[in-house]
Amino acid sequence: MGTLRWSAGAVLAGLLVGCSDSGGATGGSAVQAAPPATATPNSPPGTLPQLPGQTFYVSDRTNAARQLVELRAQGRTAEADALARIAAQPSSQWLGEQGARRIAEEVGRRATEANRTAVFVAYNIPHRDCGLYSAGGAADAAAYRAWITEVAQALGDRRAWVVLEPDAVAHTLDGCGVKGDVAAERYGLLAFAVQELKKRPNVRVYLDAGNPGWVQDPAELAGALRKSGVAAADGFAVNVSNFYDTERDAAYGARLSAALDGKHFVVDTSRNGNGSAGAEAWCNPPGRALGTAPTADTGRPGIDAYLWIKNPGESDGECGRGEPRAGEFWLPYALGLARAGQ
Repeated sequence: MGTLRWSAGAVLAGLLVGCSDSGGATGGSAVQAAPPATATPNSPPGTLPQLPGQTFYVSDRTNAARQLVELRAQGRTAEADALARIAAQPSSQWLGEQGARRIAEEVGRRATEANRTAVFVAYNIPHRDCGLYSAGGAADAAAYRAWITEVAQALGDRRAWVVLEPDAVAHTLDGCGVKGDVAAERYGLLAFAVQELKKRPNVRVYLDAGNPGWVQDPAELAGALRKSGVAAADGFAVNVSNFYDTERDAAYGARLSAALDGKHFVVDTSRNGNGSAGAEAWCNPPGRALGTAPTADTGRPGIDAYLWIKNPGESDGECGRGEPRAGEFWLPYALGLARAGQ
């Protein structure tokens, strides 16, 4: 799909890791170094603290958190301290085909116990990712409606933010092939998902709206988002799994917001500390850095939060260069992001 697409990079190997009981800033600003992630006195080994001032939940079941435990056990202190800059920050829990209800219930419960808000990414739309690195999704419309209904029920009355179906809307406007009746069905499914999630009293929903290098016509994208139920959502999300700097994301979001009667939005700042390396450099580009830490205190009217929607260190896909599959944790890349983001 060339220059305008991206890989969500959080499916396949990365979706289910860590979900079992067994186990106001500017565009170029990078995340501040977190203190080494250590357990609080009454916590089980490996538990990560919820740092003061954090709104969103820090899970000790993420790929980065698990790798951190291994590095500490191996005495690789310098690498562990660098990786802690990722593991100690709130990131998102992606929900895919398998185990979504169980995962949503467990992560939601843990977040509530920590008095934090969980962030989820619903990523199971039929024909997902146009058959590329993160291909998959529900078998059909009926399966998707049943799946999203179960996710909504699992969230219950707990506080949660949900980023809904990365790339799903934008792919109806590019060369993906989601056109005609298939696109109409997708819009209907997204509107249904917004409706079901918003039945839960403490759930906020942000419908994915691509990134500044993708759909170039705000009016066209706004029309597709309206068909997808954005009016009933809390807003939309920009830059998911991409690298555009926050200033550019804010400008893009503001234009789209103006076309949507002032809808608010969230920005994925997980890997945008050094900005984008170009529209074609969406798949594990080198030289990138962690961006602004997740916060609901953005200092920008209309931007509800900076979030780490993409989990830093998880691969975008093989990229034709032999990298790990989409969603697999890749320690050298994670360390590069962390060290560049100091």
